[in-house]
Amino acid sequence: MYMSAKTYRRRRGIAIAIIGVVITTGILIQANLADKTTPVIDDHKNASKITNLDQPLALDSLSKLPVKERALKTGYARSQFGNGWAKWQKCDTRQRILARDLVDIKLADDGCTVLSGTLNDPYTGKVIEFTRGVGTSSAVQIDHVVALSDAWQKGAQELDASTRETLANDDLELLAVEGRANAQKSDGDAAAWLPSNIAFRCQYIARQIAVKIKYFLWVTQAEYDTMVRILSSCPKERLPAP
Repeated sequence: MYMSAKTYRRRRGIAIAIIGVVITTGILIQANLADKTTPVIDDHKNASKITNLDQPLALDSLSKLPVKERALKTGYARSQFGNGWAKWQKCDTRQRILARDLVDIKLADDGCTVLSGTLNDPYTGKVIEFTRGVGTSSAVQIDHVVALSDAWQKGAQELDASTRETLANDDLELLAVEGRANAQKSDGDAAAWLPSNIAFRCQYIARQIAVKIKYFLWVTQAEYDTMVRILSSCPKERLPAP
């Protein structure tokens, strides 16, 4: 269809104006998003892309662990696994695990520190209302599923310092739990201590196996026998997803 030069110029001008508005709007939206402060820790749980069904059976995996006597505890100190909790950006490991394991959490203005939340304690089955404070923070503690002194006596002393620090801050190795249960466990292995929450014992053992495989640790015969006994009641239990 024939279009006059005047009509063509008018329509071309309208098109250019529309494109300009779209581009400007996009820039403003991006700028607005960039201005929003994102918390260092997000209280929404980030589900792993790897599910437990992708993981090997815990009972089968147990056979990968050497069975040996525990080494002497000589030379062990918490500092062998780093100077306390490591930090990622502004957040230390404790805050990261609290944010992962608690629900309905409230964060401080730093987007990192967990001020309150609710823990469904895996070790006891209790529901614990957590509030950060001098007299209350200890109600929820971060447990090394494989106690660090136990790890030291079963291979960790052969690891370099950097790897030991990684182990101590590895999400796979850590759980938020009731403080009293953590104190009762102390540095016991599976042969010495198991969670009072029987329903969690299979998961607990599976996590210990996963940690020990990852860091080339071993188990004692008594520990191995306990793990076999627990996992025999749940032969389909799989290692936790990383």
